[in-house]
Amino acid sequence: MRHILSAIVVVLGVSPLYAEPTPIDWPDLIDQDVQSYEDPFLDLDYKQVEDLRRVVALQAELDGGTPSPETGTQLNEVKAELSAQGIDADWLISQRWAVAERRELASAAGNAALDGEPISLGGFAIPAPPDEDGTAMAYLVPERGMCSHVPPPPPNQMVRLRLSDGWAPARMHEPIVVTGRINIDPSDLQMVVVDGFISMRATFSMDVDEVQTFGQSDKTEPPATNDWAKSLADGFQTGTKSRVTGQ
Repeated sequence: MRHILSAIVVVLGVSPLYAEPTPIDWPDLIDQDVQSYEDPFLDLDYKQVEDLRRVVALQAELDGGTPSPETGTQLNEVKAELSAQGIDADWLISQRWAVAERRELASAAGNAALDGEPISLGGFAIPAPPDEDGTAMAYLVPERGMCSHVPPPPPNQMVRLRLSDGWAPARMHEPIVVTGRINIDPSDLQMVVVDGFISMRATFSMDVDEVQTFGQSDKTEPPATNDWAKSLADGFQTGTKSRVTGQ
């Protein structure tokens, strides 16, 4: 069977090791099948959320065995105020862990169709410590400032890059386009970024074959897409590609 498959590959002129990479954009990394779910907290305004937090705190005080004389009255008053707005506080609070799990799945689940596929993707590189085997590493994120001036993106919007010989980011949030084989390979590593330790949660890893860099720019780049990568390349006077030996 293996010889038959090899013959088919030769006849068709296709090699899985040298398949043409598919240009993708950041939304393509997301598993869309788990993005739609009921979240009863989305329609709440700021005060209603604060009232729910107060219900939780007052109920914990009652359950703790040392409540103040006013605790029960205050709890009933807050629940009644929410009920008058059509909000069942007890039911909503009972749903908070289930909703949290759905949110976590939506933010971490990767598109299985891309697992193991050769792709190209534009973004901003963050230098990272070497891997345990000494391989140079970096992270790719869709927007400048993520993980330093603003929080990290969801895990399914971060790629951990394995950089073989030849290139490593010279600065934070260096704009690049990477080409290589992407894998669903969840990781959660602590590293220092600017002001302190950050948890770098990435759903994907990539063995990078090629890096396209664009030099310095004073522009404020929008979220990265392949259209962004093309306009970025057009906007810079210099551009270089580094061919990197694959794993």
